[in-house]
Amino acid sequence: MKILVVGSGGREHAIVQKIAQSPKVEKIYCAPGNAGISQLAECVPIGAMEFEKLADFAEKEKIDLTVIGPDDPLVGGVVDVIEARGLRVFGPRKNAAILEGSKAFSKDLMKKYNIPTAAYETFDSAQAALEYLETAPMPIVLKADGLALGKGVLICQNLEEAKAGVQELMEDKKFGSAGERIVVEEFMTGREVSVLSFVDGKTIRIMTSAQDHKRAGDGDTGLNTGGMGTFSPSPFYTEEVDEYCRKYIYQATVDAMAKEGREFKGIIFFGLMLTEKGPRVLEYNARFGDPETQVVLPRMKNDIVDVFEACIDGCLDQVELEFADNAAVCVVLASDGYPVHYEKGFPISGLDQFPGDDGCYVFHAGTKLAEDGKTFLTNGGRVLGVTALGDDLKTARANAYQATERVTFENKYMRHDIGKAIDEV
Repeated sequence: MKILVVGSGGREHAIVQKIAQSPKVEKIYCAPGNAGISQLAECVPIGAMEFEKLADFAEKEKIDLTVIGPDDPLVGGVVDVIEARGLRVFGPRKNAAILEGSKAFSKDLMKKYNIPTAAYETFDSAQAALEYLETAPMPIVLKADGLALGKGVLICQNLEEAKAGVQELMEDKKFGSAGERIVVEEFMTGREVSVLSFVDGKTIRIMTSAQDHKRAGDGDTGLNTGGMGTFSPSPFYTEEVDEYCRKYIYQATVDAMAKEGREFKGIIFFGLMLTEKGPRVLEYNARFGDPETQVVLPRMKNDIVDVFEACIDGCLDQVELEFADNAAVCVVLASDGYPVHYEKGFPISGLDQFPGDDGCYVFHAGTKLAEDGKTFLTNGGRVLGVTALGDDLKTARANAYQATERVTFENKYMRHDIGKAIDEV
């Protein structure tokens, strides 16, 4: 098989690595890819939002399966464009990717089908939102309706912060058109857990759980980022929680989308909050999470190509997902100053110290090759994700931090408390 992966981050590197393990695969392409991905796949200079060019390439090269990584092209309808050429593609169509593309849509869906989530109101007008906030209980959460690179969520402790948040989202348009409509949501407390799943339109298969660290600094301080590290499984995702979610959230979401005429095929990422009243859905994503993928896929035993095809063909009920009885921790190595201002273009050393057979992996997020074609350079805020496996979370965590010492580059920055929550269990 010839497979094309669309995207250029750590998530796509983890997907490519997993695909490369399939005996069915003879050639992998990635558009546009990155320096690390280029070691496993042929990178082609086509952007993730260049839908017609992607479809042209898939047609010309007789690609057997295209796998879409990021959210923007899915929400924009890339699957529809590729399918229109009679080609196979893994990911939800545009009318289903709205599950992530619009917070207001997903909240309304949950309300209509009694899927547990926080109480909320939706506003198209800044004035109406400000009037509502005058009597709303604090703290409160403001969410940009559209895609905002995982950063369009503001937790406001008081009315003053909430008003400033409305100004930032709706008036100043910090996240562009994503903030033209906002969702104002009840503030919930509890552990946040991420659960990825494969869906074929009617059947859902749950992957192992994970937990992400969004804040830039140790102790969950600093600005929100795309993610500074993850661990899997989450010790807080108990059998009791799993049973509840299977009963009231997972299948209910798939069925709700089908009833709305928006058959969902691909990945549903459930962002959950484990509250005192039980699990609640914080958000849905319509694709693999980043950096959750970097800890979930290394633990998966299945041939991922078989699972992709089962989702497309509607026979996921014939697949049982299997995960190793171990743990994984990913520590993101970023450029100092991320997510605001940072320098790039620094040489990276130590990447050759990951043989791939010691349970340690390095996934490239923001890298490029120098003109010599050999030297790896930093090329983004999040540069690398160092993932390590272990028999349990504490061992995996120790292995991951040990492995981060193999890599050096100027301005290297990381959090030192990824997975620290496991000490409380």
